[in-house]
Amino acid sequence: MSSLDIAAPRTALITLAELERAAARIAPVAVRTPLLPFDHASELLGAEIWVKPEMLQRSGAFKFRGAYNFLAQLGEAERRRGVVAPSSGNHAQAVAMAARMFGVPAVAVMPTTVTAAKRAGAERLGARIELAGTTTQHRWERAVELVEREGLTMVPPYDHPWIVAGQGTVGLEIADDMPDVGTVLVPVGGGGLSAGTAAAIKLRAPHARVVGVEPAGAAKLTRAREAGRPVQLGSTSGLADGLLAVAVGDLPFAHHAAYVDEVVTVEDGALRGAMRALFDRLKLVAEPSGAIAVAALLEGVVAPRGRTVAVLSGGNIEWTGVAALLAET
Repeated sequence: MSSLDIAAPRTALITLAELERAAARIAPVAVRTPLLPFDHASELLGAEIWVKPEMLQRSGAFKFRGAYNFLAQLGEAERRRGVVAPSSGNHAQAVAMAARMFGVPAVAVMPTTVTAAKRAGAERLGARIELAGTTTQHRWERAVELVEREGLTMVPPYDHPWIVAGQGTVGLEIADDMPDVGTVLVPVGGGGLSAGTAAAIKLRAPHARVVGVEPAGAAKLTRAREAGRPVQLGSTSGLADGLLAVAVGDLPFAHHAAYVDEVVTVEDGALRGAMRALFDRLKLVAEPSGAIAVAALLEGVVAPRGRTVAVLSGGNIEWTGVAALLAET
């Protein structure tokens, strides 16, 4: 099987058995992040609000789950050739960490606009950095070139069942820790986290409502649901750099169609307030992408229904960036 075969999308939805196997596969190495009560939000909203802090995950974001699940299933020869990860930052760091655990080289293809924290994180974990344009398409095309030229194995950021299943372990943990969960809010970028989490929640706690949250400047899932298929946006923009994919993946979209109840968008201004609230009240550092689900609640974009969990997808932001953003709130 070639790297491009491995990276090819599939249309069948992942199963509960695949999610459970992914959970068992990553259990020895991944952090099982807790559910934390967010009393400040609960008092404001009159409902139980909890957060799932994936900034406490290895490499600082949920992405480690999918990256490790993917590399663990590669053949030894495929791993030995080295791996390449097209990424805005968090996927690159996760793949670099997983590759280091397996003792194989990793290349990260990142945008020319990558934040200093995310580039430094990937380099610190041993990845070779390649810069390519500003969009997901630019990064993917450069990564394909490296696969063809250097024989590297592609690790897709979201459009692959091993990635979706790995990210979906977030949802399994939520359902296990809170079987009566009423609402789960999850950020939407390329769609791997939201797809996997929604699948896990609906397969384990089918009564729960799942809400996808995306930046107003990158409303690719909103557009896709209107069109009935993934739609590539002409451009995206905003503070939530980890959620600025120009389109959701085909496989994630199939899961969104099956399992996501609604999708909402959040303006950039709300992200700063959410980051500040998480820092002040929970002592958690969230990057803008990581705070977007909480922003949707605090801004009244989503009304909680029952016990509500907001997934905080990551915290890879340098201190100067945090200080600058919080100073504007």
